[in-house]
Amino acid sequence: MNTLTVDLGTRSYRIYIGQSLLGKAELLQKYITGKQVMVVSNETVAPLYLKDVLGMLAGFETATVILPDGEQYKNLDTLNTIFSALLENRFNRDCTLVALGGGVVGDITGFAAASYQRGVSFLQIPTTLLAQVDSSVGGKTGVNHPQGKNMIGAFHQPRCVLIDTNTLDTLDDRQLAAGLAEVIKYGLIHDAGFFAWLEANMDALKARDKQALAYAIERSCTIKAEIVAADERENGKRALLNLGHTFGHAIETCTGYGSWLHGEAVATGMLMAADLSARHGWLQPESVKRAEQLLQLAGLPTTPPDSMSEAQFRELMSIDKKVIGGKLRLVLLKNMGEAIVTGDFRQDLLSETLNMAGKNA
Repeated sequence: MNTLTVDLGTRSYRIYIGQSLLGKAELLQKYITGKQVMVVSNETVAPLYLKDVLGMLAGFETATVILPDGEQYKNLDTLNTIFSALLENRFNRDCTLVALGGGVVGDITGFAAASYQRGVSFLQIPTTLLAQVDSSVGGKTGVNHPQGKNMIGAFHQPRCVLIDTNTLDTLDDRQLAAGLAEVIKYGLIHDAGFFAWLEANMDALKARDKQALAYAIERSCTIKAEIVAADERENGKRALLNLGHTFGHAIETCTGYGSWLHGEAVATGMLMAADLSARHGWLQPESVKRAEQLLQLAGLPTTPPDSMSEAQFRELMSIDKKVIGGKLRLVLLKNMGEAIVTGDFRQDLLSETLNMAGKNA
């Protein structure tokens, strides 16, 4: 087992990464406040791992909420089912919520914890690669709105993150690939050496090699923990973690939540960001090609839907958390492993990226 720390002063917490961690009750119990524990999962994950988690909670007063599975359910209506369960079970303000599932479960459970009685404790047990390397770490919680993804939420840090890599054994190939998109992101924005390692080890990752996956998860979490520690509430450096997300969120919103997986949309968005960076002369064309080849090797799409127009992209991108003073900012690449957040990009070059992207397939 490897242990990392997200250093946030009094809100610091541990990330545990290893095999068979769902059998180690002591890892979970020492982070629980109070005696009441609500485990939130979904109908796909619960039959696989809920019994194990409840077994780790012997001696506590437990209740469960099983949500429908899918990004389309990450909304205020689903959030309210968690609030209703907490109230019906008379959970008080020293209760603890446990998120058992992928990114949707983690985000919505965290938001429920941030809001219930103005804030209660929660723990993350992510069971998808994307959640393990990205959404479970950093305290971003929230839900989607039909007009924009993740526009309603709160920063609320978990008390710990428990990553049992054995849960990836039951993850389907499409979900695994979606998680690899976020892994590749860390190489693009922060660590060119890690990107090169991914190029050499992508086949092992797709084959679910335990050692390769453990290293990829640990390196991804280490990079994210460092960035979050430096900028918890995304006032600066943390925005770099959104490489490809402005384009990707537009794709998700336009096509309907759940049609494209988050990681699939981010993969396409990252290549669009790389393309725009190269058009400005910042990123070498061969680096764009390397990114495209690695994303495709991971089994990810690299072009958005042909049906999406420049006007649709621009409208949806204007509803983005990085818009400040009415000006859109994007995460772009200066070099492999070096990203910037900037509003100083040429609109004509953005138009070229938006108009040619869907024609490259």
